[in-house]
Amino acid sequence: MLAEPIRILAIDVGAGTQDVLVYESDRAPENCVKLVLPSQTQVVAGRIRRATARRIPIHLAGTLMGGGASSAAVQEHLAAGLPVTAAPQAARTLHNDLERVQEMGVEIRDEPPPGAEIIRLGDVDIGAIETALARFEIPLPSLSAVAVQDHGYSPDAGGREFRYEFLQDLLGRGGDLLSMVYRDPPHYMLRMRAVRELLPGVVVMDTGAAAVLGTLGDPVVAREAATGGAILVNVGNLHTFAVAVRGLRVLGLFEHHTGGVTPAILRELVEALRTGRLTHDDVVALGGHGAAFAPDYSTLEPITFVAITGPNRGLVRSLGYYEAVPHGDMMLSGSYGLVEGLLALLAREGFPTGKSLIATNGR
Repeated sequence: MLAEPIRILAIDVGAGTQDVLVYESDRAPENCVKLVLPSQTQVVAGRIRRATARRIPIHLAGTLMGGGASSAAVQEHLAAGLPVTAAPQAARTLHNDLERVQEMGVEIRDEPPPGAEIIRLGDVDIGAIETALARFEIPLPSLSAVAVQDHGYSPDAGGREFRYEFLQDLLGRGGDLLSMVYRDPPHYMLRMRAVRELLPGVVVMDTGAAAVLGTLGDPVVAREAATGGAILVNVGNLHTFAVAVRGLRVLGLFEHHTGGVTPAILRELVEALRTGRLTHDDVVALGGHGAAFAPDYSTLEPITFVAITGPNRGLVRSLGYYEAVPHGDMMLSGSYGLVEGLLALLAREGFPTGKSLIATNGR
């Protein structure tokens, strides 16, 4: 028996929200502390827009983080005729190629110029989370796991993104979801590595893999995935990510912009994924990011069960797919997946957790 419960801080970083779970192994998941907060890109965007309204220069400090709202706010600041400077690592939030950043009108410099408001970038503000938890007498766990969506980048490869090469490689090597849990992420996954700068010792995952693992906390999904397989669709605030799984093996996946998803488009993509006919070019032709597949993907029996999750699942509710609710809270799917991934990693490293959040009592 363990002397003390395992405590894990899990943060699933999205474009709209950051979903925080304080997991304690001696509590039912439903009774663990949960926070659904604005994501850091939304927080940073708000700070930049307030500076724009006051007509003052800004300096971007900190680390690379997800763009989206924060990058749009920088563009608005520049369009208003106001100066933007940025430290090199923070500037990569706008584009990994710093020459491209300079072409936008951003000056790259280590120190802020006089009079500029410093805007600190980073996917996680651990100080703010620690302060929020402390107000409720909740100490910060010593173990942590964070999920981000990382497109990957290498200066040696120009502007080429690595996301689908990375995912295709994982699927080619078996597609084990638990192999997507990293203490030391690949060198070209710069956003994951930036998170490790903010939180030394943190375990990182891709948001898609974390959401899939977490969704298996729904007993209906777990049962279907363990038998005939399941297609799981996470309709997020910015991206829609879908995977075909059997057990813990990912067979195929695709990703689209949620803003471009309609019920008809999603039905078309899911049906092609279900029957093994989907191609990377099919997804790109429909305006999506792309797709990746296991080598034997097209030879496998079609999967019939489809589940949806994510904050925008209502957009495609008319399709009649099963709505997954892992441990009673759909918004925490990715956070539950992070905990599952870290527990599995600890077990492989010889730490006897004796725990799993994947449902085993399908009903």
